[in-house]
Amino acid sequence: MKRLLLVCCMVACIPALSSDLSTQTKQDNKMLARTNYAELGLPVGPYTHAVSHSNTLYTSGMTAFATPAEKQDINKQLEEIFRQIAFICEQHQTSLQQLIKVTLFVTSFEEIQQARQTLFNIYGEHIPASSLIRVNSLFSPDLKVEVEAIISLSNKEN
Repeated sequence: MKRLLLVCCMVACIPALSSDLSTQTKQDNKMLARTNYAELGLPVGPYTHAVSHSNTLYTSGMTAFATPAEKQDINKQLEEIFRQIAFICEQHQTSLQQLIKVTLFVTSFEEIQQARQTLFNIYGEHIPASSLIRVNSLFSPDLKVEVEAIISLSNKEN
């Protein structure tokens, strides 16, 4: 008899537990937004330019592809990439000053000292956490660098 009562209580609790979990999932989905920007060229692959969740903005890997900087040196490509990331930030009422972390994928370390100086110029006093990864190649042979960024939305600029 005690087993039957315990089983009945467990079964009775399951629907309530399930509805709480689905409500939480629905609430989380409301806070998740995927955004593409026509100004940056619509993606041709299965990705989104940026995804915001809660107070954080995540960008896909940004490159200088299909821009005048595509065939130029790593510095020009970085300037173009961070112009794109700054544009995404502006669309979310924030700025590069709110960068949390960047991941840079480079095809060579030959121009890395110049690239670091360009990054110092872009960041100013707001240097984010950073990872630097050398890869054999990017999707286009002219590309020297790709950058992913994580940006805080909690201190949006007015």
